[in-house]
Amino acid sequence: MAVIRDVMPAFDLLQPGSAADAQKLLEQNGEDAWVMAGGLDSFDWLKDRIKKPKVLVDLSGVEELKGIRATSDGVEIGAMTTLTEIANHPAIQKDYGVLAQAVELVASPQIRNQGTLGGNVSQDARCWYYRGGWPCYRAGGNICYADTPVGRNREHAIFGADRCVAVHPSDSAPALIVLDAKFVMQTPKGERVVAAEDYFVGPETDITRLNILQPGDLLTAIRIPATWAGAKFYFEKVRDRNVWDFPLMNVASAMKLSGGTISDIRIAVNAAAPKPMRLKAVEDAARGKPANAETGEMAGKLAVEGAVPLQYNGYKIPLMRNLVKRAIAGEQEAA
Repeated sequence: MAVIRDVMPAFDLLQPGSAADAQKLLEQNGEDAWVMAGGLDSFDWLKDRIKKPKVLVDLSGVEELKGIRATSDGVEIGAMTTLTEIANHPAIQKDYGVLAQAVELVASPQIRNQGTLGGNVSQDARCWYYRGGWPCYRAGGNICYADTPVGRNREHAIFGADRCVAVHPSDSAPALIVLDAKFVMQTPKGERVVAAEDYFVGPETDITRLNILQPGDLLTAIRIPATWAGAKFYFEKVRDRNVWDFPLMNVASAMKLSGGTISDIRIAVNAAAPKPMRLKAVEDAARGKPANAETGEMAGKLAVEGAVPLQYNGYKIPLMRNLVKRAIAGEQEAA
């Protein structure tokens, strides 16, 4: 008999009016609390009755967590700022276009109107075994159902697997990494600021979560320095459907050019590993070389060294190779 999961479990709904109140509620309730931003990931879990928090802390009324503000060295984006606002913001489009491109490719317009930047980088893994309530490693069990002879693993990792082979699903994450963004959190010990690439964790660090947030922590803002403002940006997302779909893989790059030569570069991919990957070896190899197809070809080959495909996702190796190639050479030049 089919299991019907269409009624959310009971919980206490708390709606703080300030970030300080929200963080205090999270601290007081610890493991029993669930943070809800736009609600898109949260309602999936709650309606399927897989996650059953005792307390839900709804951030929709915390105005200080919303909006885009100019700073003395770039911009600060509140964690509750919608993806639509980010995609349409003139300063983001002008100086940090890779982020505007990335968030504009998230799901559908309706979802972008509700979804937030903080939620997009903090959402959970989308592996169908895990989301379906199977007792896998990530859910506290002792097996990865995707990584078995009969497992379905077309969308899973080719790098960084450690028991769990699920990938991180965010589109904004690689763009924020190449912009050298900083994530701002309020914790029981005060404010904590980390580099974007250090916000995410793989299963070798903690198989139960995709980021460093602990009970009592609240992501409040993302700061983007002016360091890469106006650089040459590239973002590409490959997915099965043009809307409402998570990436099979995406790539983001930021390059500074001097006479056609790459003087500096940052490049990252997502959905290739359990956490977003900054390709530092590729960056080191590309600096000082022309931004052309030959350099892109070299970079693409280097990027996939060490990849370990599963039964159904071997296509991700040539996909990643070509995405990295285009991120350096440009789509038309690398075609």
